[in-house]
Amino acid sequence: MSEDRSGNGTQKSWLGKLAQAFSDEPKTREDLLADLKDATDENVLDQEAFSIIEGAMQVSDQQVRDVMIPRSQMVVVEADQTPKEFLPVIISSAHSRFPVIGETPDEVLGILLAKDLLPLILDGSLENFDITQHLRKPTFIPESKRLNVLLKEFRATRNHMAIVIDEYAGVSGLITIEDVLEQIVGEIEDEHDIEEDDGNIKPFDENGYIVKALTPIEDFNEFFDVGMPDDEFDTIGGIVTQKFGHLPRKDETVQIDEFSFKVLSADSRRIRLLQVIRAE
Repeated sequence: MSEDRSGNGTQKSWLGKLAQAFSDEPKTREDLLADLKDATDENVLDQEAFSIIEGAMQVSDQQVRDVMIPRSQMVVVEADQTPKEFLPVIISSAHSRFPVIGETPDEVLGILLAKDLLPLILDGSLENFDITQHLRKPTFIPESKRLNVLLKEFRATRNHMAIVIDEYAGVSGLITIEDVLEQIVGEIEDEHDIEEDDGNIKPFDENGYIVKALTPIEDFNEFFDVGMPDDEFDTIGGIVTQKFGHLPRKDETVQIDEFSFKVLSADSRRIRLLQVIRAE
């Protein structure tokens, strides 16, 4: 029998291993991810597909408190505000749903949908606008609810937003279906998100640079004329994450050789953007 040189043999081999992984006695999640990672390295599984599978598996371990928008960052409308007062907030934030609060942030009366205001604007009936007549019933959930359970509830009820409450029934934040999906597929950007520049490395002052975490180490070394090692990682984000020893959050900093790296943007799975300052 002639040797299969098309790569199908390798593919069948890895597919066989994956099939075996699912047919054998249950393995640990780490073992399963290791098998999938090996398949990705062999180009049997696409890297993006692997990231989605990994994200979907991690969602079952995450709770609402891990990814919610904290109370201090919530964009809300106050029930006693006039349209002239709250419309600039709605327009500038570019969100589609807004919690409407009473006398305190803990008193969430309902959810206002921006689209519900459009007919009122068109027919000019905002002058006698009563916001309480246009509210949707809010959904309240505890901080401890698991994300996979919440996603099922979002799909079943067709809700896109939930108000998160703490153990004392106070509002601690909010979460949207987009926040949950981003844990699976990565950050979802729309036309209102800040676009990163097309270049991987851009100066922002005399000695500082904005660097995408996915910048190849080879390109980083060439730009700065240095010799960062590329035997373990392909991107500068990989080196920075290893130096931290954990997945860093926004505004965390670390020193590597003569460079100071500050995380400007990151999600729950990867660094996205770095501020790099080179010591004089």
